[in-house]
Amino acid sequence: MLAFVEFFILRPVFATVCALIVLLLGAISIPTLPIAQFPEIAPPTVTVTSIYTGADAEAVESSVTNILEREINGVQGLRYMTSSSSNSGTSTITATFDSTRNVDLAAVDVQNRVSTAQPQLPQSVQRTGVVVNKESSNFLMAIGLFAEDDRYDPIFLSNYTDLYIADAIKRIRGVGSVIIFGERQYAMRMWLDPARLASRKLTPQDVVDALNSQNLQAGIGRLGQQPADSEQLFSA
Repeated sequence: MLAFVEFFILRPVFATVCALIVLLLGAISIPTLPIAQFPEIAPPTVTVTSIYTGADAEAVESSVTNILEREINGVQGLRYMTSSSSNSGTSTITATFDSTRNVDLAAVDVQNRVSTAQPQLPQSVQRTGVVVNKESSNFLMAIGLFAEDDRYDPIFLSNYTDLYIADAIKRIRGVGSVIIFGERQYAMRMWLDPARLASRKLTPQDVVDALNSQNLQAGIGRLGQQPADSEQLFSA
């Protein structure tokens, strides 16, 4: 060992050249080093969200959450599941997988399980759809939006956030989704008189069906489309 050290001590030029070569090789290899030294600490998670409009927490739990949980349970690499059902009709299931499981493949497997269970869900849930996202259930940031001089009301601010801010944040790398708490949308609310409904032998569902039948957006074609009169100049 002493002879090896003495060899470099007696030859300083050779030792300097070796040190420079090692330094150069290290600098060249830095861009090609893998990122295995910085693994994902949090296990991959997949969130399944659905909305059962008008249902309370108990109805959501029995009609939506339990059905989806039974189908998702047993998917490859699943460690555990957590779920919540709220009185707003929202069902949220978070599936946590092993750290070695690819989150993209895990999301595909969960989506396939959800597609199998969808025919068993209520019709309103099938219409709104079941959303599967590769995201963590933890919040990264909360942002408050307000007008300093109270120029805009909460409905305007909520609508502005939905149109211009939420989509821009979703496009940022690493962002899974954006939740607008207390979201307000422009809408019309109707109050029904139970006595007058009963006198006409109607139910709230009859009113809903009548509104749906009158609330259609259909393609009606074009005005002035060929074949048309020779004096027709414009079409719209």
